[in-house]
Amino acid sequence: MTTTLRPAGPEERQDDGARARRYDVCVNSRRVGGIRLATDARFGPSAGRIVGLDIDPPDRHRGRATVAALAAEEVLRGWGCRQIEVTVPAEATAALRLAAALGYTERSRTMSKPLNGPPRLPGDSRDRPLGEADFPAWLAAALVTYTRTQRGQGMTRARAEEAAAVSHRALLPDGLGTPGQVLRVLEHGGADVGTLWLSLQMPGQPGGYVVDVQVAAEHRGRGHGRTLMLVAERETLAAGRSTLGLHVYADNAPARALYDALGYRPTGHLLWKPIL
Repeated sequence: MTTTLRPAGPEERQDDGARARRYDVCVNSRRVGGIRLATDARFGPSAGRIVGLDIDPPDRHRGRATVAALAAEEVLRGWGCRQIEVTVPAEATAALRLAAALGYTERSRTMSKPLNGPPRLPGDSRDRPLGEADFPAWLAAALVTYTRTQRGQGMTRARAEEAAAVSHRALLPDGLGTPGQVLRVLEHGGADVGTLWLSLQMPGQPGGYVVDVQVAAEHRGRGHGRTLMLVAERETLAAGRSTLGLHVYADNAPARALYDALGYRPTGHLLWKPIL
């Protein structure tokens, strides 16, 4: 029997080159599932995404998803894409095994932690709100860091700079006065050692969400990142939220080790592979 993809609707196109389309997964013309393909909003038309793939229960465990995923690569290659991404929930172990078998590797993951009570901060550290006078320098540094991170994931400089500006403008349209955004500075031994950006209004996040944690280079390796995360947990609880989420790149081993030690657990995996 032959498994193929059959268009299930018209192709969606945007002025910026973005594309998307739904397909039926068919076996000898019989529909057994569906898949949606799109170009990636972050990387642009050169990257594709499997937005959703579902095989009907009676046809599962027969290799249908494997063939559909491989067919999706051919479609996206025809669109001019040179890489493909898919986000898989942490509990979808079968999908994670399939992605690994097809050569996908982890680019990043989302993590979350239930919060049970206010944490105790180290007695020799304290935090304060980021002040108006410090905001411009903080924002400039945040944009540079975001751009550098995205370039490290393969994004062009121009697109990374644009993405940095758009994302920060969307979350902080009114600067420090933006509702639901918490910006704190950590002090230790009379010196400013790091900053925290916590969002309490992140789309798709039911609790708090750590947007950014930064420890000054000369103060790293002394536990300040952990303290900043405890500040984030305290602020989340103070706002009446009971969970705290975050996003971490796979190659950031120190951050991943910290989050594991603090009790954060994966909720989703962003996987990718080249399709040259």
